[in-house]
Amino acid sequence: MTGMDIGQILEYLPHRYPFLLVDRVVSCEPGKDIVALKNVTINEPYFQGHFPNYPVMPGVLIIESMAQAAAILTFHSEKARPDKNSVYFFVGIDNARFKKPVVPGDTLRLEVAITRHVRGIWKFAARALVGDIVAAEGELMCTVRSIRAAE
Repeated sequence: MTGMDIGQILEYLPHRYPFLLVDRVVSCEPGKDIVALKNVTINEPYFQGHFPNYPVMPGVLIIESMAQAAAILTFHSEKARPDKNSVYFFVGIDNARFKKPVVPGDTLRLEVAITRHVRGIWKFAARALVGDIVAAEGELMCTVRSIRAAE
């Protein structure tokens, strides 16, 4: 599959400002991998407090951006879209590493590949790069659940 613009991304993610952390999908091969982009700007609300004298994107939000890219890949792989009765949960991370600060003006290239899918749990190898430098990486686990089952 070719890329997706923000309008198409909004069809696959329930997130909205200020928590939508994927701006464009460069490529997505269902059942395999996705490459997406997050443009980091000084207008992000978290930069007011993290840190005022040296703005750095919080690591948890870098991980979240990779999980959102994984959600798009999952829905494309299942040939489905989220609905009001389901939610895509980020259920775990292993081997998370933060290697380079991400600052305003950077573009995060989110590379996420499926490594396993068993009984509704998806596992991914994920990296966030700035240029050719890995800013963060980890192994993500996610699942789609009924909202009623989640309560």
